Amino acid sequence: MKILVINGPNLNLLGVREKGIYGSQNYYDLVKEVKEKGKALGTEVEVFQSNSEGELIDKIHSAYGEFDGIVINPGAYTHYSYAIYDAILSVSIPTIEVHISNIHKREEFRRKSVIAPACVGQVCGLGFKGYGYALEYLVDMISA
Repeated sequence: MKILVINGPNLNLLGVREKGIYGSQNYYDLVKEVKEKGKALGTEVEVFQSNSEGELIDKIHSAYGEFDGIVINPGAYTHYSYAIYDAILSVSIPTIEVHISNIHKREEFRRKSVIAPACVGQVCGLGFKGYGYALEYLVDMISA
């Protein structure tokens, strides 16, 4: 089983940006934690990050036939990228949207996800652990 973890804009600056919201752990800490969780679950995990919407879409497209599941943190694209929404639907790969912070407790514009309806679920507000929960769910769902 292979799961693709996609991180969108500004996530490469974890540990630097808004520590009160995102914490002090950096992006490499996140990647390490995600890969360790995948290994513990017996699944191969690839992690990808880009600040470019087109690159995120291209990565989703390239997942077709290669990955069994996707975990995506689209960053700010969550709130307006119908192109990412369409890309997820087009590949028909079970996808879970993840956010480190609780988007429902933040600014009004962050409370709406246009991507969530293309996903099997959404995890938010649980920090880095949210990625692990998403991986667990996908492994259980795909294995069933």
